[in-house]
Amino acid sequence: MHNPIVLTGDRPTGPLHLGHYIGSLAQRVELQKKYQQYILIADVQALTDNYEHPEKVRANVLEVALDYLSVGIDPERSTIFIQSCIPAIAELTVFYLNLVTIARLRRNPTVKTESIQKGYGENITAGFLMYPVSQAADITCVKGSIIPVGEDQLPMIEQTNEIVRTFNRLYNTSVLVEAQSLLSTYTRLPGTDGSAKMSKSLGNAIYLSDSADVIARKVMTMYTDPTHIKVSDPGKVEGNTVFTYLDAFDPDRAAVEELKAHYQRGGLGDVVLKKRLIQVLNTMLEPIRERRNSFAQDKSYVMDVVMHGTAKTQERTQQTLLEVKSAMSINYNFL
Repeated sequence: MHNPIVLTGDRPTGPLHLGHYIGSLAQRVELQKKYQQYILIADVQALTDNYEHPEKVRANVLEVALDYLSVGIDPERSTIFIQSCIPAIAELTVFYLNLVTIARLRRNPTVKTESIQKGYGENITAGFLMYPVSQAADITCVKGSIIPVGEDQLPMIEQTNEIVRTFNRLYNTSVLVEAQSLLSTYTRLPGTDGSAKMSKSLGNAIYLSDSADVIARKVMTMYTDPTHIKVSDPGKVEGNTVFTYLDAFDPDRAAVEELKAHYQRGGLGDVVLKKRLIQVLNTMLEPIRERRNSFAQDKSYVMDVVMHGTAKTQERTQQTLLEVKSAMSINYNFL
């Protein structure tokens, strides 16, 4: 029986935001206390739709690492590594591609949705189409068995397990381990404009690294209830982004419920709500900002942490690769 191993990570396309924090980062801080945890900086995956700007991906490796350390990811408990520095991932991907059809990749709901969002149509690249196979290699190279994901990523875990089962059956082995999805306890956080997704490209994100003034400015522009014209008007709570954020981040649940009732009766202005949210967010983020600023003073230390974790992961993945090649009878030993 394998000991549970957590594999999680992020694409380095920009600094991490509140959606990342509530959706996965806070969870990782807790998971590292109970499990062996690997955290992947997925630069290869980021290149599938940023291949024309590799310098952007490279620069954000450090930004993401800074965010990890600032929220409380402990290098003594979690292993942070860079995807492109692990040759075994690329090699496993090639092996797994023989186990998956193009038709199956095209049917992957996550790939289909993201392809539509990006407007690829028939111009979808091979690299983007096959990234679920690369993700299967990410997971299996460290024998990850617990994979924290949002609901939109469940098809990726399903496809990983299909590959695992096919490999083990085809080569009569139990080398690869099936992965179990661990759903986030919080649904996707909307952007400040009320959009379904917080995203750098949409300009609606609040970053963990934002200053107190920047957060205040962003919150004051947040979408609320467009029918709540006057303070005396009854307001709607459902679909009101400020209340969504208060539900997510305000520790005083009773006070939030009182604010909701007051808002629905009328007599409570949006500015009052936004000022409360500003205070809540800055109280939560101030220690994270302080730690981030401190780590940013010694970037060489941050990259040393990442490269040490990468070296540790490389050892682990080489062992997995050796087991895979042995199962496939391509472990050539000439000496």
